[in-house]
Amino acid sequence: MLEHSSFTRQAPSRVVVIGAGGFVGGAIGARLAADKVPVLALTRHELDLLKPEASTTLQRSLRADDSVVFVSALAPTRNNAMLIDNLRMAEAVCAALVAQPVAHVVYISSDAVYSDDANPVTERSCRQPSSLHGVMHLAREIMLSAALKLPLAILRPTLIYGAKDPHNGYGPNRFRRLAAKGEAITLFGEGDEKRDHVHVDDVAALAGAVLHHRSNGTLNIATGRSVSFREVAEMIAALSGRSVEIRGTPRQNPITHRHFDITDCLKAFPEFHYIPLPDGLARAAKESA
Repeated sequence: MLEHSSFTRQAPSRVVVIGAGGFVGGAIGARLAADKVPVLALTRHELDLLKPEASTTLQRSLRADDSVVFVSALAPTRNNAMLIDNLRMAEAVCAALVAQPVAHVVYISSDAVYSDDANPVTERSCRQPSSLHGVMHLAREIMLSAALKLPLAILRPTLIYGAKDPHNGYGPNRFRRLAAKGEAITLFGEGDEKRDHVHVDDVAALAGAVLHHRSNGTLNIATGRSVSFREVAEMIAALSGRSVEIRGTPRQNPITHRHFDITDCLKAFPEFHYIPLPDGLARAAKESA
């Protein structure tokens, strides 16, 4: 559960975004800049976390009154080598933050840390990942929690979509690109699985709110409304203005759903409202046109 150190919004002195060149890190940096918060944006060009000197380089960039957002990752984690590299990256960040403590740390994790049958998912659900990607994020969460003696917020977004997503994963991002080219959208089975989808701007907005309140603890980032992949495909096909075929395929795996109980988010940020999926898909289509 998330707890606020400050119940009124107070802008951080400066936010260091580790992974500012990525999809989520870039959105967080842009949101903070729009809120007039000073940002030190560290991309892989300024800070390669896999280099031997990474910890020292980061330490020298930090100030005691900084807030740090750690979002840099090799994602999705598909094999053991990527897993090890991601843990090495986290090790460098932990070492730098131990050597130069800061005011606040926010780690962008994933709902992949939860077990597949945790329905509805809450911040107290069993952390039992079934994928290397989930294992990576859970290990990083534990590394940070064990190493740091300072306020730490762990944010666990569900499936993120948006115009600039680079991964082309199954769901809104891939479907939108296929529809834009007039190509068929191919579903797993009939697309019956229901999932929650969150726009990257909502992730950035909540990360900003956590930074302004110097919050500590964990928070899931999900809208609380799950829809089937077929529904998502149909929405995107309609938005494309093209005649887009939606194809089913023989089912290979059992149907599983994921639903969220977002009570903790509503308590922490009662004035925050998620972008409804139809509106978010329309925004992504417009921004990518």
